Amino acid sequence: MSATFRACVLLLALSAAALIGALWLGPAPLANPFAADAATQTIVWEIRLPRALAAWLVGAALGLSGAALQGLLRNPLADSGVLGLSGFAALGAVLAFAFGAASLAPLAAITFALVAAIAVTALGWRARGPASLVLIGVGLSSFASGLIALALNLAPNPGALADLINWTLGSVEGRSMQHVVLVGALLLGGGGLILAAARGLQALTLGEEAAAAIGANLPRTRALVVLGAAACTGGATAVAGVIGFVGIAAPHLVRALAGHDPARLLAPSAFAGGALLVIADISVRLLPTDAELKLGVAAALIGGPVFALIAARLASRGGDA
Repeated sequence: MSATFRACVLLLALSAAALIGALWLGPAPLANPFAADAATQTIVWEIRLPRALAAWLVGAALGLSGAALQGLLRNPLADSGVLGLSGFAALGAVLAFAFGAASLAPLAAITFALVAAIAVTALGWRARGPASLVLIGVGLSSFASGLIALALNLAPNPGALADLINWTLGSVEGRSMQHVVLVGALLLGGGGLILAAARGLQALTLGEEAAAAIGANLPRTRALVVLGAAACTGGATAVAGVIGFVGIAAPHLVRALAGHDPARLLAPSAFAGGALLVIADISVRLLPTDAELKLGVAAALIGGPVFALIAARLASRGGDA
């Protein structure tokens, strides 16, 4: 039994336990979530189950895209924010909220993430090395940030800013099965593109020149990973808003179980991201606060220290991944 298979089995079991726990636990504890009374049925099947599934799929999408981009850029601190995908997804939703079209925010987030992916792919098609892609991504992220600020300044509908603030904090509260289907479909499509690039990611561990020498199609690998990560990131952002650090933390946490081969990290990172976000969502529901803590805030509180630890560990090794 391979280390990757063992990691997948363990993380799937953790995911199943977290999803079952999400049905039981909440502000209104249930003795039996499978009871036949109408109130329990409504709480479990119409509120808690869609919310838990949405959290798992969003986490899986972020974990998978993070693992793929870390393998592509050969940097364990990379995620969809590095290439501007998250920034453009946020820009799309901000424009929808700011100009009074909140119902179009999910579609706008997905569309703008794909636009960023196409721009990165087109500009970086002949790029040599990951540094070029990172520089392109940094430029796109800065451009998206400027456009977000401009949209907020020129927004003709200031009342929508409250919705915008809630969205930027990230949450899966009140999500329905329609949201589950949306993020699931994009995870399936984006994940398929990323898995198609797995052999190229594996070859990249040898370095750009060695990978090209053994026949790896590096432009194709970059295009598949960037477009797949955009689909995953756009779906996650469209459903849950802005949630950071999962894409960085999930792959790092599973390396101890599955090793450092980027191709073998893809599935475990997705399962780890899903389990992490469900557990985080259960935690915010159980906290005794007047207003529920937003999921994106909880992810940042957990992921921020993890990010700092990874950076410190890399610094102590002289920058090696």
